[in-house]
Amino acid sequence: MKKVSLIFIMIITSFYSFAQSSYKEDVEVLQSIYGKSKADLVKHYMNLSEDQNTAFAKVYANYEVDRNALGQAKFQLINDYAANYATFTDAKADELAKATLKNHIAYEKLYCKTYNKAKKAIGAINAAKFIQLEVYLQTIIRAEILESIPFIGELDKSKI
Repeated sequence: MKKVSLIFIMIITSFYSFAQSSYKEDVEVLQSIYGKSKADLVKHYMNLSEDQNTAFAKVYANYEVDRNALGQAKFQLINDYAANYATFTDAKADELAKATLKNHIAYEKLYCKTYNKAKKAIGAINAAKFIQLEVYLQTIIRAEILESIPFIGELDKSKI
């Protein structure tokens, strides 16, 4: 667990500069920092038997397809926010807020769906272990994104 904690500390310290330069897919962040694919990181953390790993592979692959789509949508929202920040209207703020909330809900639904499939494939403890890792990763990434973008109106206050 200490190795995993160290990895996540490295993610936190490195993500800030990454987030300022460009918003890429979150898996690319993990790969650039850890030097391994996310699949390798998950495999190392999960430490499943060969039979369990085989059973989990399809669940994980399907999860990654769905998670990747949600991640792309999340980064499109961030780019839309950045492009419209200086000229926000009520309508644009409403559109982005609703889309962001919908994206967050979609992540939660994906966790539930994946947990149920993983539980059938590798048991509840291992399924919970996977969801815990994924929620942890997404929480770190979300926190770092929020730290790197200004609050609505924040830049206007700096002009005063």
